[in-house]
Amino acid sequence: MLILESIRLALTSIKSNKMRSFLTMLGIIIGISSVIAITSIGASAKGAVGKEFEAYGMNYMVIYPNWEMTVDGVEYSDLFSPEDIEALKNRYPEDILYISPYVSANSDAKVARQEGKLSLYGVNAGYNQFTNMVILHGRMINNNDVLGKKDRIVIEKDAALHFFNKENPIGETLRVEINDEIKDLTIVGVYEVPPSLLDGIMMSDSYSTYVPYPILQTSDPATYYIELYTNENKNLDTLGNEFTKYLSRIKDKDPAFYRYESSESQLTQINTVLGTLSLAIGAIAAISLVVGGIGIMNIMLVSVTERTREIGIRKSLGARTKDIMIQFLIEAMILSGIGGIIGTILGVGI
Repeated sequence: MLILESIRLALTSIKSNKMRSFLTMLGIIIGISSVIAITSIGASAKGAVGKEFEAYGMNYMVIYPNWEMTVDGVEYSDLFSPEDIEALKNRYPEDILYISPYVSANSDAKVARQEGKLSLYGVNAGYNQFTNMVILHGRMINNNDVLGKKDRIVIEKDAALHFFNKENPIGETLRVEINDEIKDLTIVGVYEVPPSLLDGIMMSDSYSTYVPYPILQTSDPATYYIELYTNENKNLDTLGNEFTKYLSRIKDKDPAFYRYESSESQLTQINTVLGTLSLAIGAIAAISLVVGGIGIMNIMLVSVTERTREIGIRKSLGARTKDIMIQFLIEAMILSGIGGIIGTILGVGI
């Protein structure tokens, strides 16, 4: 009965000072809602980034030279030749599903009086099979385009609308400049990529297009990077180590000369950064919990001072110091509990 009576008295005291009680709980409400909201946002961000990586392929890998080990700049022999790429593909035919030099260039394009900027990406045949791009019209770059070094291009739907004011400009030509050479590229495909979380982050004023990689290597057949998609049933780190060791051996380089970067490692790095940020911001938000607790403590001290008459009457009627202390502790617990419930509801709602 003592506990129930203490709860009744605590609730009566809280009701009689509604505004003060609310302001006392405010620190707890803000602190808990902030911590929950930040934790939820961090978890959602990790999940969203993970889905974006899955859309682009979790079996993606890039191999590149270790620039820290190069002396007097980068020599041609440090780069990857077409023969190196073919050797790697033939050595691991079951593990490598797609392999290509990673080459790119930026160019201005013109059709009649309409101009625009393009980001040209050199790819091998079958690139679209491992990405989330959808071919709307025509086709993707194929083996004939690559082997014949044909002037072909696949453009995104927005580029088609910009340059030709229609979604299906198959057979039309785009005039671009590649390595100081003007080329008229024939459009063989139009693609679209589903909306992505990264669209707002990776904003660009150029249109992404794809061409056979040899036409971007007209001045230099070597490349700095190799991109590939691997068998999803194999461990990326294991394959990455095998690939780099093999390349180092056939290129007569130090075993640590070549490095790799996989989509898994990139996702891990991003999640680590997001986790650290969430933890840091959450810790800052948690300070308000401490402030809220101090606020409740101060109000309880003020309440004790204000209610000395009530305390005296209760003691004269036989109440023990312990009983009075329990009453004020229960009042503090109720304030904290109500503030916690409201803060949780707000945090989940946000």
